[in-house]
Amino acid sequence: MKTTNIRTHRMVQLALFTAIIFLLAFTPLGYINTMGLSITLLGIPVIVGAIVFGPTFGAILGGVFGITSFIRCFGFEAFGIQLLAINPVTTFIVCMVPRILFGWLAGIIFKALKKNDRMKSLSYAVTSFASSLIHTILFMTFLILFFYHTEFIQTVAAGVGAKNVFAFFIAIAGLNGTVEAVVCLILGTAIAKTIDIYSKKSGL
Repeated sequence: MKTTNIRTHRMVQLALFTAIIFLLAFTPLGYINTMGLSITLLGIPVIVGAIVFGPTFGAILGGVFGITSFIRCFGFEAFGIQLLAINPVTTFIVCMVPRILFGWLAGIIFKALKKNDRMKSLSYAVTSFASSLIHTILFMTFLILFFYHTEFIQTVAAGVGAKNVFAFFIAIAGLNGTVEAVVCLILGTAIAKTIDIYSKKSGL
């Protein structure tokens, strides 16, 4: 009976986290638009879920994040609209694969760190910060792999004065990625710690 209750509780939590991701994705709460890529807060519920409930939970939530990103390519975001027009299949891959990997890796990182961190405070912080950076690196890597040589991306690169792949990466994602990582460090750490403590006290 207890196992069934825990499983049911996990499903409810997954549904709740999924709802939060969709809320952030399709309201002004989730994205801060810039001249380059948007600064997104959707990584926070993915990281929190991965920390509290493990890598599998993180991968699923990363997939939800990816689905919302792909949906936003249909008229919600200019950058995504352009990518979708170039190649829908590779756009789907770029939206999905980095986010799934990012969520899974967040859980793996936390599991590895907490073994030698009794209070786990450092583990929460390092996982939140590092996972956000990993998300940026993975997304930009897939974007460059599939789209860098397209006319659209070359135009974007020329517009920001990027003469090579590394310069393009820094120009587009350097500031955005850093801001996202800092926000995840602050909010991800606080939220994950609170939920984790509550879950342990509740025996869930």
